[in-house]
Amino acid sequence: MSSNAAGPTPDHIMQVGLGFWASKALLSAVEMGVFTELSHGPREFTELVARLGLHPRSARDFLDALVALGFLRRTQDNYCNAPDTELFLDRNKPSYIGGMLEMAGGRLYGFWSHLTEALRTGQPQNEAKHDSSASPFTALYADPARLKNFLAAMSGISHGANLAIAQKVPWAKYKTYADVGTAQGDLAVQIALANPHLRGLGVDLAEVGPVFEEYAQAYGVGDRVRFQPGDFFVDALPNVDVLTMGHILHDWNLSDKKMLIGKAFEALNPGGALVVYDALIDDDRSQNAFGLLMSLNMLIETPGGFDYTGADCIGWMKEAGFREAHAEHLIGPDSMVVATK
Repeated sequence: MSSNAAGPTPDHIMQVGLGFWASKALLSAVEMGVFTELSHGPREFTELVARLGLHPRSARDFLDALVALGFLRRTQDNYCNAPDTELFLDRNKPSYIGGMLEMAGGRLYGFWSHLTEALRTGQPQNEAKHDSSASPFTALYADPARLKNFLAAMSGISHGANLAIAQKVPWAKYKTYADVGTAQGDLAVQIALANPHLRGLGVDLAEVGPVFEEYAQAYGVGDRVRFQPGDFFVDALPNVDVLTMGHILHDWNLSDKKMLIGKAFEALNPGGALVVYDALIDDDRSQNAFGLLMSLNMLIETPGGFDYTGADCIGWMKEAGFREAHAEHLIGPDSMVVATK
């Protein structure tokens, strides 16, 4: 709270209002490969500046700002990565999540400057703003290298939630599952690793197949987890015991959300379960700021997508015919809703 014994202060207001300063400093560091450069070990200031191609006027302020923000550490005139940036922002590590930040810096940062217009018009502010047929995913899916990096980034930001789902769902009573909109396949793989008795599918557009199969093989579960190409708007979902949808429903409008839940209900075996997870907004709509801001991101990015509360999702599931459903926290801003047929 921005208050003390003397009364309110403007500290919090200014911190949030100028928060884009810190955000853009990090995004520029990712874009320029600062953390990848420092993954080789500490670098002296002059050497680091030369390797990054920084202008001397602002180089020290930029690097020291990253120190003050906790992304770098400095000993005398030598800079090195903090533990979290070393793990998650080195492009050469499988744990790299910078692909999402690269997209944020290259695309979302500019689009969010039009948030006021989006709030007044209800219209997307991305590539589709002036061309309703445009999609940021068209070029992405047409370039195998870019697609692979993007799918890996999706795994990075979802990995913690995927590990939790692999443990929290009562998998012992099921035999088969399918992850819908699987991307690289991290959720499908983590479920298989934690539950050797299960056999699973990853369902996504055909272009994703080679990336998924490589990932499953790398983790040694390629014999139990296979890829099934499909468009969940056109094709029926697989008949399995459990269907999972991670960071999928929030992309779509209410009728599409209900349609996907309905298709899941029809496809599931009797006694089966649907597991949905997103950055669920808390039911009081006052605590999970990330979930609420993610919903505004859906306003920027999609014609009708929005995030939702656990109570909202449970209501849609009951409407589709599921006999019971409950919400459960996973990690960070992410929670899941599990419904039983």
